[in-house]
Amino acid sequence: MDLIQRITRQFEDSARAKMEALDAMAAPIAGAVEVMTQCLLGNGKILACGNGGSAADAQHFAAELVNRFEMERPPLAAIALTTDTSTLTSIANDYDFVQVFSKQVSALGQPGDVLLAISTSGNSPNVIAAIEAAHERDVRVIALTGKGGGKITGCLRDEDIHLCVPADRTARIQEVHLLTLHCLCDGIDCLLLGVEE
Repeated sequence: MDLIQRITRQFEDSARAKMEALDAMAAPIAGAVEVMTQCLLGNGKILACGNGGSAADAQHFAAELVNRFEMERPPLAAIALTTDTSTLTSIANDYDFVQVFSKQVSALGQPGDVLLAISTSGNSPNVIAAIEAAHERDVRVIALTGKGGGKITGCLRDEDIHLCVPADRTARIQEVHLLTLHCLCDGIDCLLLGVEE
């Protein structure tokens, strides 16, 4: 086994996946930036959820907004629904793991807020339940998926935005998800701060 060759292939495959995603995703990412920025300017908040690596992405995104991305600016309202272990475990224990995000959306979501729903496969039942709860609360949804979008595709409304990575391999989808989250953070900062470069 040649590890250098395998590592090189990983880098090349990742770069290829990102470039292939550009054409399909640039316009919807720009639309998501505008929706999120309007939410924040209207004193709304962004709720984010996902499982496993997508939970880490939800937390990463919320941290970049609440603290900072690359430029100094005031804190922005974002909450990762993946971090409160008491809430997560009580819901999973007393009800069902499928409801761990939807109950939080029902409790915290207000009209004008945005839910960032992350699912690599597009089939995560608890993320789908969160989307349904968001719609009940008049919370707009931005879905970040891959593998054709899965069941989430059929759950979205016309006003929602679907950022679907055109790839099937989980690692490549997650790598494009991270780049997408950084594009969202950069775009929000650009619109809020009037950055031209």
